[in-house]
Amino acid sequence: MELDTEVTDVIFRVDKTKDGKGTVFALLPHECCNHTGSVTTYQHLGQHSSADYKYCIASSSPASEKEYANLKQEMEGYGYNFNVVMKQNYNRFLTSYYEVRGIRR
Repeated sequence: MELDTEVTDVIFRVDKTKDGKGTVFALLPHECCNHTGSVTTYQHLGQHSSADYKYCIASSSPASEKEYANLKQEMEGYGYNFNVVMKQNYNRFLTSYYEVRGIRR
């Protein structure tokens, strides 16, 4: 599949919780997906979902390039064009949040 022309910021993390321990997932920190402010996430099983950004950061650790290589490759197969980042730019998130909520600034 051809890569998107739009570049999507992504944070790759490894789950530390009891139920998901060791699961690598992707957070799209500037992609607000609903009115509650959740962001889009992606993992091998379940694929796209929504989650609370702060909870995900608190319950996970940064993934190494080796750990996230397969997930990144899978997502690029769907057309994602990534910019790997380490944290959320809150102003970029707010722009997405306002758009979802229909708020004009």
